Amino acid sequence: MAETPERESMEFDLVIVGGGPAGLSAAIRFKQLASEAGEDLSVVVIEKGGEIGAHILSGVVMDPVGLDQLIPDWRTRDDRPLKTEVTDDKFIFLGPGGAADISWLPMPDFMKNHGNFTGSLANLTRWLGAEAEKLGVEVFPGFAASELVYDDKGAVKGIVAGVMGTGADGQPKDDYQPGMELLGKYVLFAEGARGSLSKQLISKFNLDEGRDPQKYGIGLKEVWSVPEANFKEGYVQHTMGWPLDNKTGGGSFLYHFRDNGEPFITVGFVVHLNYANPYISPYDEFQRFKHHELGLPLPQGRQAGCLWRARHHRGRLPVCPQARLPGRRADRLRRGLRQRAPHQGQP
Repeated sequence: MAETPERESMEFDLVIVGGGPAGLSAAIRFKQLASEAGEDLSVVVIEKGGEIGAHILSGVVMDPVGLDQLIPDWRTRDDRPLKTEVTDDKFIFLGPGGAADISWLPMPDFMKNHGNFTGSLANLTRWLGAEAEKLGVEVFPGFAASELVYDDKGAVKGIVAGVMGTGADGQPKDDYQPGMELLGKYVLFAEGARGSLSKQLISKFNLDEGRDPQKYGIGLKEVWSVPEANFKEGYVQHTMGWPLDNKTGGGSFLYHFRDNGEPFITVGFVVHLNYANPYISPYDEFQRFKHHELGLPLPQGRQAGCLWRARHHRGRLPVCPQARLPGRRADRLRRGLRQRAPHQGQP
């Protein structure tokens, strides 16, 4: 094998790993504060998905207070990503042969949704990506951050992104591309619930010592296009109970919203991963739930949210479609990361 090429490196004031709502909001706020202080600071966001929003699959009911503070005029804008305000909110307990509305029970504030908005979290994330770019954030989707870079004192000073051509054993192959080191005065990790680099940092610096263990669940979601007769704009419903037993945590969600004027329903099911029954299949429990006599609006055309984006991006090169910043600096970063074979697009 040929000699392993050396990595290029670029320096930024802030490097953010993960182009989801948290990472993009942090990038926007950082640039806002820098502008208020009269400084032009550099920010780069690296996202493993083929486009911003590609890996955002959750249904969403969102308290807008954070968005109000981050972008105060968002409610009056024509391109706002959330347009459906919650108008009716129910919490239902299911049994195998019936349902009981328990919305009258005293619920904690985080389970009350009046004044919140429902819609597509992926669309919200794409909108945040565009807002970040307007402020000069360099956003690069399609490139996973695969390694951590430490300084002489053992502190994190950056990440490696865009590595290609490693074998199953982790060793470089003939088509190996070393990627680039993105170094920052600050490095922010916004990888999601179980990020690979975040796990390394938690282990290395004992960040979970003395902390409660994380709780995880698996969620399945479908987005339904429904006729107006089956649509109730702004309706939000959550259930607990059947088809899960009393020893298994989880439940369902159902959100009615419009996208480009068309009626849609997000329906999903969550099972907590601490279930004791090894024969539970979350997918099959989801199907059982959809046949409950409570009744669900019949879909006109149904598609799994996790497959829709993959269909539209299969075989395409996700080479920085959002990154259009001019200048030699951005061009250099694009060239360094655009070392990808056609078959290495989003799966």
